[in-house]
Amino acid sequence: MRIYWQCLLAAALAVPFAGSLRAQMVTAEIDATRKAPPISKLVFGGFMEPATTRVWAEMLYDRKFFFAINSKPVPVAATGGFGRRGPQRRWLPVGPDEFTVMDSKKAYVGEWSPRIQLDGTTQRGISQTGISLRAGRSYTGRVVLAGVAGAKVDVSLVWGPKPEDRQTIRIPSITANYAKVPLKFTAKADSTEGRFEIVATGSGALHVGAVSLMPADNVSGFNAGTIRLLKQQGIEIARWPGGNFVSAYDWRDGLGDADRRPPRRELAWNGMEPNDMGIDDFMTFCRLIGAEPYLAVNTGLGDAHSAAEEVEYVNGPATSRLGQWRARNGHPAPYGVKIWGIGNEMYGPWQWGHMDVTQYPEKHNQFVKAMRKVDPSIKVIASSATPEELSWTYIENRQLGTFPERAPETDKVPFAFGTKHDWTGALLAQSADYIDYLGEHFYGYPNLVIDAAKQAFVEADDPLTSRVRRMSNKVQMKFEAWDEYLKRMPALKDKNIQFAFDEWAPRNRFVNPASGPPAQVNPMLNPMTNALVYHEFFRHSGMVAMGVHTGGMGMIATDPYGDPVGFRMDGLVMKLLHDHFAGASPLAVNGNSPQRPIKGTVAVDTSERPSGSPTYPLDVVAALSANGKMLAISIVNPSDSAQECELTLKGVQPAGGAKLRQLTPAGAPAVPATAGRGFTVGPPATMAESSLPQAPRTVTLPPHSISVYELEIR
Repeated sequence: MRIYWQCLLAAALAVPFAGSLRAQMVTAEIDATRKAPPISKLVFGGFMEPATTRVWAEMLYDRKFFFAINSKPVPVAATGGFGRRGPQRRWLPVGPDEFTVMDSKKAYVGEWSPRIQLDGTTQRGISQTGISLRAGRSYTGRVVLAGVAGAKVDVSLVWGPKPEDRQTIRIPSITANYAKVPLKFTAKADSTEGRFEIVATGSGALHVGAVSLMPADNVSGFNAGTIRLLKQQGIEIARWPGGNFVSAYDWRDGLGDADRRPPRRELAWNGMEPNDMGIDDFMTFCRLIGAEPYLAVNTGLGDAHSAAEEVEYVNGPATSRLGQWRARNGHPAPYGVKIWGIGNEMYGPWQWGHMDVTQYPEKHNQFVKAMRKVDPSIKVIASSATPEELSWTYIENRQLGTFPERAPETDKVPFAFGTKHDWTGALLAQSADYIDYLGEHFYGYPNLVIDAAKQAFVEADDPLTSRVRRMSNKVQMKFEAWDEYLKRMPALKDKNIQFAFDEWAPRNRFVNPASGPPAQVNPMLNPMTNALVYHEFFRHSGMVAMGVHTGGMGMIATDPYGDPVGFRMDGLVMKLLHDHFAGASPLAVNGNSPQRPIKGTVAVDTSERPSGSPTYPLDVVAALSANGKMLAISIVNPSDSAQECELTLKGVQPAGGAKLRQLTPAGAPAVPATAGRGFTVGPPATMAESSLPQAPRTVTLPPHSISVYELEIR
């Protein structure tokens, strides 16, 4: 704590200076003679969980009938933490419940399939409502049916209450054996309450094995608009299939005919996984958006043999046993995936298959040995966590109800290095030869800090200039932890271990949401927080191999019908910084105004040394393009007033004009306090662009803004 109090004293002495920031201009000297290693393009990543995500274009929920079909009220299920999957649409019987039963003796896929008892001329069947449809749009699909010849089966897409507000396809014939029938519809009106319906008349019974409905313009099963925007956004690496999900996932369930892939109970979030999106589909997705694939293997309920077989299926030659299976599924060429995650958050007692830190490193080693035996060229990411992460998640789980069943601890946070709470330390001590990257996760609540005396979160009640730094200070903490590990294990200096921040995101939560938190938060809080995290990644470019934003695939704005219409502000932040800094070499930035400490408990929710450039209240990073012809300067102003900054260049000279791209709150919709995951309904954010006749010496930064200047260099 000694360093923390020294920082507080320094901050107190600096108060008069802080009050005169407008009078004394902030200066930033960009020194091109001090150049760091290039920024990995893989810091611009996106996360996907569970296996089948919202990038998949399927419009029907439970299309292979994991759940029983009846009209009974759905019981309230345990949410397993965030409850973020939310309520889902369901199939309902057309007619009395007793006419629709789940038949396990003639299941097409999974444990059962619906058997509909026909009733002469009275229609019996199943339907699902709540489907978004657009006028003039075509939809394609299929239905798998079996039954008695002579039954009359109608499949309809309905967009309104009138008899003519539907398109019905009469199935010409059915047989005793299951058969697929293609479908194609065109909606005649917009609706957010569309209905898909299968009904039949006649005698005997009708079995429905599977059904599917997608927009006709889907790209290999993916939403066309989403694919287009994710490619523009600059997603350079995609992590799949989780997340907590992967600790109970069998990768084999996602292979082959999609209609024959069994739906499974999803254990991590207490839901259902249809397995429509498997490894081969994920590889197609990565190709479509131009992203490096990152596959996570199951070290929870999984085993080393299965992980090695997964590597062989993905990377083995077509002549190998698993490579032959891949070839039979239509993919003879090996995928050549290089980046593999060994488990997910295995330090957490919320994780399926969690084990003690005294045992898990050996399991990690067994997995890596088996996987490298199949393909020695792969790079592996360890499921690591510094004491800061264990401390923070403990308070979060117990107080905020993320995983409230977590057992009480006798140790107080912040937890110490070298204890049972030091998961990264144990892995480095026992598994350093089996680690290429440390897979560190970090989340944070900009509005909350931990009170060490209370062992609880309290409202921070501090200015935006402090709240936006909570996440970037966590990055700084990871490097402070690395310094500690080097002291304890000097041999690590000879290892080429880097950081893979493969899950991170800010969360806008409050201590007691039930008491009525603010309905809205500043629309630039998360975007500026994210920008400062990227800035910190850039400053440590030699040690940061990749960064995967948990919400990276969900930074897209949609219209009320769910159609992608552009980027949210945080999506524009990723795009803006990706387009100017991916592959560029960071330059040293000097300044006349050191960053201030912020509230919080050191070593658990704030760092000993503040993150950022010495340009308070601004944060400045600069980088030179790979060809040395362009200089990019990113400046974040989180303060409530406009700030001026004098820029000086050392070691480079501008060749002429400059371009400015700027993100400000103007036009940015207010963000609900509970937002932060998934797509947002509403208009997309906008970015102002302008050309400057010459490279600026003094710049004015609007309040709550992110500005990127692009200068041509001689």
